[in-house]
Amino acid sequence: MRLRLVHGFTQTGRSWGAVEARLPYDWDIQAIEVPDGLDFATTAEAVGLRGSTGVWVGYSMGARLVLRLALDRPDLVERLVLISGTAGLDSAGQREARQASDEQLAVEVERDGVGPFLDRWLDQRLFETLPRDAAMLDDRRKGNTVHRLAHQLRVLGQGAQDPLWDRLRELTIPVLLITGAYDRAYTEAAQRLASGIRDAQVVTIAKAGHAVHLERPDEVAEALVAWLGSSPSGDPDPEPDSGTDATSR
Repeated sequence: MRLRLVHGFTQTGRSWGAVEARLPYDWDIQAIEVPDGLDFATTAEAVGLRGSTGVWVGYSMGARLVLRLALDRPDLVERLVLISGTAGLDSAGQREARQASDEQLAVEVERDGVGPFLDRWLDQRLFETLPRDAAMLDDRRKGNTVHRLAHQLRVLGQGAQDPLWDRLRELTIPVLLITGAYDRAYTEAAQRLASGIRDAQVVTIAKAGHAVHLERPDEVAEALVAWLGSSPSGDPDPEPDSGTDATSR
């Protein structure tokens, strides 16, 4: 099994370590670092070329990138996993408002530096269920620069990308959508994504928020293994445990 993992905003490839440690030892797993200096579509393709063909997994910003990769380069994506993902913002007005908000955040990064920005970023309600010791704050500080964070806000944010909702029917591969139950907005987005994809399954992890792969790595790994058809012990298709609600369409 070739698994390629793409991180979210402010994170690095090392953010997948807890999930990766719980996956079968014989899987070919590579965490891909999101490159700097490219526009959204080119970043998605560059990520794909770094990882080559396989099952692509993305979280949040990474989920939006691998969704674009699957649509633009289906030859590289055998299956797709979107964790806390969306297909972008529908209206031009929403995108303009988000771009303005992200521009303000980029200005704050440039004014205050990486450390203070990360402290404020993780204090958002979006991450209120993420324990600070699971947030990997030291890794975020070491793995980011002012330029990197400002670039991702200005160029890789939801306001900067083209919405992909109208292209979901182009996906002919199986897609797994994972969210945390406390993250209502993205759980609703997962259901909407599933309604537009031919072969989609939604897994909602109980007692988890937006950063579900950091909060509940055991359950995320179990969901991946079950969906991909084998378990760490070699038993096929284990049933989700009581902390996981799985629906499919």
